[in-house]
Amino acid sequence: MTEFERELVKSFNAFFEENKMKGVAYRLKQHRFTSQFLDVLVDSLDPDHYMGIECKSISVDKGAKALYFTQHFTIDKNGVHQIERISDFLLKSGRTGFLAVELRMGVGRTREAYMVPWTELCRRYHDEGTAKITVEEIQGYPRIERERNKYLIDPKGWKKLRLIQ
Repeated sequence: MTEFERELVKSFNAFFEENKMKGVAYRLKQHRFTSQFLDVLVDSLDPDHYMGIECKSISVDKGAKALYFTQHFTIDKNGVHQIERISDFLLKSGRTGFLAVELRMGVGRTREAYMVPWTELCRRYHDEGTAKITVEEIQGYPRIERERNKYLIDPKGWKKLRLIQ
């Protein structure tokens, strides 16, 4: 589990506890020869908090200018792209999906993280001629704010975004 995924899980669980809500965020153990569905699963009876989150991290400091659908996502042994596998899981489970993107800005600079709605990611993936989402485009999505060492969970803000999309 990456540090980014671990921090998201801890932040979601703190959010549920602080707001006295029933819910839990977790990561399924990944096995060597089987792919996991998503990086972070969030379970709650509240539909706004029943979600699946795929996490990607790119180093802007080292020159990354975009998140590429070929480079940053996998294709399984059956030739199925990771975005298609995750979309199928989200559809079957009824979860709302997000792509959480962490932008590493370099030593001494804070990292930034953004939430991209899965529906928007799919639209971009299926758009002929679009093979990426640029860093500037990623920064146009809701930022996952940080306070001290935890992310601030804002499902209402994400819900508004889902209604707009």
